[in-house]
Amino acid sequence: MDPSVRDALFDQESFTRLAVIADTDHSLVVEDFNDPASAAALAEAEVLFTGWGCPPLTADALARMPRLRTVVHAAGSVKHHITDACWERELTVTSAAGANALPVAEYTLAAILFAGKRVLAAQRTYRRKRARVSAIDVIGTGGNYGRTVGVVGASRIGRRVIELLRPHDLRVLLYDPYVDEAEATRLGVTPVSLDTLVRSSDVVTIHAPELPETRHLFDRERLALLPDGATLINTARGSLVDTEALTEELVSGRVDAVLDVTEPEVLPAASPLYDLPNVLLTPHVAGSAGNELARMTHAALDELERYGHGLPYATPVRGEALTRTA
Repeated sequence: MDPSVRDALFDQESFTRLAVIADTDHSLVVEDFNDPASAAALAEAEVLFTGWGCPPLTADALARMPRLRTVVHAAGSVKHHITDACWERELTVTSAAGANALPVAEYTLAAILFAGKRVLAAQRTYRRKRARVSAIDVIGTGGNYGRTVGVVGASRIGRRVIELLRPHDLRVLLYDPYVDEAEATRLGVTPVSLDTLVRSSDVVTIHAPELPETRHLFDRERLALLPDGATLINTARGSLVDTEALTEELVSGRVDAVLDVTEPEVLPAASPLYDLPNVLLTPHVAGSAGNELARMTHAALDELERYGHGLPYATPVRGEALTRTA
């Protein structure tokens, strides 16, 4: 992982726990598998404890690790560093994606409820008038009673969002081609086609994986299906939305958006999305940050402890599943 990630993930308590579980030198952080300074440690390594910034585990890299048996990832997606060579080597892999899903779902819940309450519009009006504002006038027909929320993707995050929405008086639609009617019933949602979901929802929140077939899932035609005044939330990947088409919709003022991810990941400085009053734009902060990183660290250490005791991982990553997951 990147050394700065090690410093963010581990406090003294975590280092102490790691030392009890494994024989390791926590001062050694490998950034380049070709670095001669790391060669001796890699040659002896049975486990890689990885995080953001881990380089790809190519066949050449794995050749330097003849004793390697498993990879424990203290973050979410493993697609950046787990390659086909890992599966050919029959390595086991686990990830703290479940732990990382929690803050993303919490961010999404806040965005959904704020969207229903028309908080952005209320804030704009109050800032402009700097005087008493009528809630009836500024919120209009908004509110969170009986609103329809469309969840795109029953991923870990999508399922957690559905769970967090249950206490609220909301109707929840779901689009996920891998969820059948019976499972949708168990989740407490109504399964619909994607276009039906977009047409019918006051808020649409995206939790689908980044795959070739999901690129620009929300293109110009689909974005045009959003009802006037609807809010689009994206905490998944920027590539799922056609940025140019969404920008046109947002500039028109027809819809609102809460965007934690964009394509490109950092928008050009001239992008109107930075200044539009109907856009809440954040710099990819929905995932684990601050003290939330400790949750991922301890989730990964839990898995490392299971490995040490010869137990199966609680959250294994399967190679075949990566074709339809983040």
